[in-house]
Amino acid sequence: MKIIRASHCLTTPWKNGGGSTTEIAAEPSGTSLDTFDWRVSMAQVASDGPFSEFPGIDRTLAIVSGRGLVLTIGNDAPVTIEGESEPINFAGDIPTSARLIGGEITDLNVMARRGRFSHRLRRVREALSCDYDDNDTAVVLSLNGNTTVTSQYEVATLGHGDAAILVCAREVSFCITPAVGSDCYLVLLRQHRD
Repeated sequence: MKIIRASHCLTTPWKNGGGSTTEIAAEPSGTSLDTFDWRVSMAQVASDGPFSEFPGIDRTLAIVSGRGLVLTIGNDAPVTIEGESEPINFAGDIPTSARLIGGEITDLNVMARRGRFSHRLRRVREALSCDYDDNDTAVVLSLNGNTTVTSQYEVATLGHGDAAILVCAREVSFCITPAVGSDCYLVLLRQHRD
């Protein structure tokens, strides 16, 4: 189990001044925005505007704080996403824009390079025992409180913004136990093999 503390994550302001992004984890390690296989990040969105395009990338977005936003993805009807909404999936190469509902928000973004990895994102609010099924990697992100992650060999306590990366090759299963009132997110990643 690899632990990533929030204090070690790099936050980068956007060139357009409309927000900032904090990278939580990406593979391969040290990869750029053009070469990652998968990436988990949080964004502080302070103004309306278009999303950056990511050709060949599948994305999932969830609202973790703030009122929410209205997403327009390509020619589809606008979709409202709030804190209690299910995460929304969309292709990074389709023009997408966002309009804030009522002030700044923080969202969680998971991106995977199509054809190399696929991913799933879910919110966890109660203790959960997890098997990998056909997935290779799990990322657990703790928000608004503490979360305990227990694997075969280790126990770790995650604070706000901390994450744990677990790899199937080293673990058989793991448990996630968020503290009462905490939010926790689980990302499952599966590598595509030819």
